[in-house]
Amino acid sequence: MKDLTRREFIIVSTLAAGFAIAVRPISAQVITTDSQGLIAGEVKIPVADGEIPAYRAMPATGENFPTVLVIQEIFGVHEHIQDICRRFAKMGYLAIAPEMFSRQGDVSQLTNIQEIISKVVSKVPDSQVMSDLDATVKWAAESSKGNTKKLGITGFCWGGRITWLYSAHNPNVTAGVAWYGRLVGQSTPLTPKHPIDIAADLKVPVLGLYGGNDDGIPNSTVEQMQKALKTGNSGSEIILYPDTPHAFFADYRPSYRQKEAEDGWNRLQEWFKKYGVA
Repeated sequence: MKDLTRREFIIVSTLAAGFAIAVRPISAQVITTDSQGLIAGEVKIPVADGEIPAYRAMPATGENFPTVLVIQEIFGVHEHIQDICRRFAKMGYLAIAPEMFSRQGDVSQLTNIQEIISKVVSKVPDSQVMSDLDATVKWAAESSKGNTKKLGITGFCWGGRITWLYSAHNPNVTAGVAWYGRLVGQSTPLTPKHPIDIAADLKVPVLGLYGGNDDGIPNSTVEQMQKALKTGNSGSEIILYPDTPHAFFADYRPSYRQKEAEDGWNRLQEWFKKYGVA
């Protein structure tokens, strides 16, 4: 069998069906949103070196929909991220979750978090992610009835960090909401900057939603970020929920906290309305 070229690999890549193996068994409280009244499913986004798959959900009727980029956790665009897109679509948004890891590997088939990070996530350059998100915004406007003058972004865990960075990268983002994304880290060739590095110069209003009992994101780094944001003029804020773990919005995992998740979701909607995404 001949080796796949870079372009061919991207073209044959598809989204995960169901939930990633690493997060099974799925918790009983998982939220399931139907696609009645929606157009929902996999699409292909043209990017610099081929195509990447994405999940797109939007109302079945109408046009000029406010657009939301939904950025995945380390588990890829699996069922949870797809469901979040459908939740947005039910509210009248065009929601798109591009698969950010498609060149590096299929994380949905890996069995544990350490393997996902070492084999795939650690090899994904921020520059590639920014470029792919630019391409997704362009596709939304040209091919999916999206109004990208009303452009929101939200992301979870790995995607929370990307939400901060993309809001700094693309000044046309209207507003963002970052869920428990890492704020501080070492500069590397693949990840040259972290949210703390862009906080003071950020122009886009971003709401951060963080857990006060997050083992991976110390409260001290949240406080650092809050101070750095105050030196700028983006209007960004961070909410720190006391005694709340990482991934508290992930309704398919034991870390889910219904009260904080619902409060965060309501705050997201209010934030998007306040700054003109809705």
